[in-house]
Amino acid sequence: MKEHTTNYENTLIEVAVDCPVTAAEKPPVKGDKKTVANIAFDLISKNPYKFTSDDVLFQIYAEKNDLTEAEMEGARKQYFSKGQACMRASPLPKRYGWGIHNDEKGKVAVIARESQEYEEMLNDSTLKKVKAMKSSR
Repeated sequence: MKEHTTNYENTLIEVAVDCPVTAAEKPPVKGDKKTVANIAFDLISKNPYKFTSDDVLFQIYAEKNDLTEAEMEGARKQYFSKGQACMRASPLPKRYGWGIHNDEKGKVAVIARESQEYEEMLNDSTLKKVKAMKSSR
C-alpha cells in the first residue's frame, strides 16, 4: 500500500490572497465541538516545530472520528493510503491569517501574517513559498 504525505520541507505556506483578515486571529470555538481550525491551531501553536503536517492532519482526523489509542496505527496507515489535502487547504492560512512554516525536517509552526517574522520569511530567498488555496474560485 502506497503511503502519501502532505509534508513540506523548508517552505512557507503563505496566507491566502482572499483571506478576510489583516491580522491573524485565533479560530473561535463553535458550540461544544472543536472545529478543524481549533484542533490544528491548538496543536501547532502550543507545540511549534514538534509535529509534521501529516501528524497534525491525522490528529484532526483521529479527534473528529473519536479513535482509540489501539485504533491509531492502523487508521493512520489507512488514512495516508490515499492522498489528503495538505495544509494549503487549512482554514488557518485561508480564513484566520496564519502562515504555516515547515522547517527543514518538515515540522510546522504558525506565523501571524502581520508579524516581523512572517515578513522576513516572505523575503527569505532560501525558503520555498506556496500560497494557501483561495476560498473562492
